[in-house]
Amino acid sequence: MNEKAYDWSLLEAAAHDPVYVTTNEELAAYCDHWLSLPMIALDTEFQRVDTFYPIPGLIQIADDQRCYLIDPLEVTDFEPLVNVFNKPDLLKIIHAGSEDLELFNHTLGALPSPIFDTQLAAAFAGWGFTMGLLRLVEHALGVQLGKGETTSDWLRRPLSRDQEVYAALDVAYLPAICQQLTTILLEKGSLDWLMSESIDVLDNVIDKDPEGHVYYQRFSQVWGLPPHKLAGLRDLTSWREQQSRKRNVPRNRILRNQTLITLIERWPRNSLELSRVPDMRSKIIREDGDTILEILANAKDSAEKNPAEPINRPLPIIWNSRLKKLKAISRSVAQKRGIAPEILLRKKDLDALVRSKELTGEYQLPPALCGWRRELIGEALLAQLKQFEQ
Repeated sequence: MNEKAYDWSLLEAAAHDPVYVTTNEELAAYCDHWLSLPMIALDTEFQRVDTFYPIPGLIQIADDQRCYLIDPLEVTDFEPLVNVFNKPDLLKIIHAGSEDLELFNHTLGALPSPIFDTQLAAAFAGWGFTMGLLRLVEHALGVQLGKGETTSDWLRRPLSRDQEVYAALDVAYLPAICQQLTTILLEKGSLDWLMSESIDVLDNVIDKDPEGHVYYQRFSQVWGLPPHKLAGLRDLTSWREQQSRKRNVPRNRILRNQTLITLIERWPRNSLELSRVPDMRSKIIREDGDTILEILANAKDSAEKNPAEPINRPLPIIWNSRLKKLKAISRSVAQKRGIAPEILLRKKDLDALVRSKELTGEYQLPPALCGWRRELIGEALLAQLKQFEQ
């Protein structure tokens, strides 16, 4: 391979003259080249203000020599890019790529794999947790980037030169940072941990609740609802989720979260009572009011036929000090290993561990603590939990 391949200074210069890809034929030709490479960098620009799903405005790629701006408003055949995404020995580098992955999954019906998320890798390297791209580039390469076109309209055409350069620079530095982080993680013996975590990142992009049946579990503040109100909350949030997707509008354009809670608290029985619920949009009352009232009216039957799983109640106050001890174990190990403590023990995993006894009669590590984390902290956490019981 060319010794200048993936040189960040050359790619930085190339970002000021990016290759604009507007036809299916151009994309197919470039994809043939990318299939021959060991890695490429990916990013997207999109709009998501008035829609449930992101609207792609650009797909950016940096390869071994150049930066490319793929125009999804012009290109119609993305099968060649999907083939690139699916190539198992071609590493795809992203930065904080959860929304990019969601866009790819929805728009192209495919996810790039394997991936290397430089934000995640920076946490494993001990550089910091959830580092933004600007801070990461400065930390790794000593380059200071401006915020530039952060709030641009990426659906506007033609794009300005500033927009094009800004978008291209988002991928120009990633290959070099990936190489730098890979060297560090190999020395630390934690590269496999990152790649294992990357598989989980891709898995989490897959929508496992498209009907919104368990969305209500997020409303922890109303954990003590009686069965019929719990079923009403479940059924309302499920209806909202399905309608948001069908209409392609944000959830809060139909019902805000607080409005959902107020509906359950007030339990309106007719249109007049519904109209008195704060923050109810008149358009929703007019078009969906009867449906909302029907869901509430049928909640008791719904609870009897299909009881809603209870929302987790807050942990007893005794757990305040216990959780601190469990987190201290993680912080100590993270410090010794030189990784960000937030990546080692996440709040949701700790909560699942503590609540596991309620379900099985004994403490059990949740799946996320059974892989590489088990040896590092999993067994120590279980041992500490046993001490609490003595």
